Amino acid sequence: MTDKTERLHLEVAGATHRELGLSRGAALRGSLGGAYAKYAELFRVLGVDEERERDGVARVIAALRGWRPELLEAFEGIAEGAGVEFEKIVALNARTELIALGDKPSSECSTLTAEIGEQRYGVQTWDWHIELDPFWHTHTVAGPGLRYAGLTEQGILSKIGVNEAGLALHFNILGHRDDCPDGVPMHVLSSVVLSECRTVDEAIALIREAPVTSSSAFTMLDAQRAVSVEMSPEGVFVIEAVAGSVQRTNHFQHETPLSAQKSEIYEPDSSERLALVRARLAEGRPVAPADLVRVLLTEEGEPPLTCRADMSKGYGERWATLATLITDPQARTIRILDGMPTDAETGEWRVLAV
Repeated sequence: MTDKTERLHLEVAGATHRELGLSRGAALRGSLGGAYAKYAELFRVLGVDEERERDGVARVIAALRGWRPELLEAFEGIAEGAGVEFEKIVALNARTELIALGDKPSSECSTLTAEIGEQRYGVQTWDWHIELDPFWHTHTVAGPGLRYAGLTEQGILSKIGVNEAGLALHFNILGHRDDCPDGVPMHVLSSVVLSECRTVDEAIALIREAPVTSSSAFTMLDAQRAVSVEMSPEGVFVIEAVAGSVQRTNHFQHETPLSAQKSEIYEPDSSERLALVRARLAEGRPVAPADLVRVLLTEEGEPPLTCRADMSKGYGERWATLATLITDPQARTIRILDGMPTDAETGEWRVLAV
């Protein structure tokens, strides 16, 4: 695992999407090839062979060419700056869509929002394969559109973040039986939302017009509203806050996409985690952001809101909480802990402001 004191931070800047890509790629020149190699290994473990990967990449390129061709220019810049093939950059950005072509069980992230005083906060654990821990970093992005900051992976445009307008975005993977790589990749859509949208309402409108053919949930919050937006090949469904809070794990909450969910991938784990979060919130209203982090603490025998890798298993089954995040859209900040909620009080939080 990466030394906790040396987690990479990128200042990505450029006047055009291509320049943004060059900036990102040049900063990752020594490690981006290794990140792709580790993901290619994961694709194979999950049953996605080279031919299916190449086909998925070609379909994503075609979709983006018809929707936001400038995003392909960003990928070209990353490839040139890092000295890595263009198709590998596309595969990294479409990793969610390529992984969806496989059928292995998964354990994933937990997210919630809450109103504390007059402000809204979001908190999330990012759970992922422990073998990929060396290949994530924080970044700030300043280019066409709004400036934003957050956490992402090597070569990937965006994941979790907050922008200068005060819109925060959290990210959870979902699974639908019709998922396919014929639309905008979810990590790419995250970057478009953060760079183009000033409010939750604007973000929902953008997502509704985007060519979405895979599944994830963006939990988004601004000064006025918090929602979780479920995206799938069946459409876009907005889950509103209840009692000032949104809670999100990795299953659909809207009945329409739920009826065609890949339940064998995330269940019963996801429903158990959501029930535990809701039970804890019912025990008492959070009065500080740290209270939200404590909601995600779990011990052995409890649903894994805090995920610990089982090192007796192989690649593709070693899930760990790689990072813990708190967004404050009104302050336009994101706090990122390199580790689990158990480290929240003793670990060093990286605070990014935009």
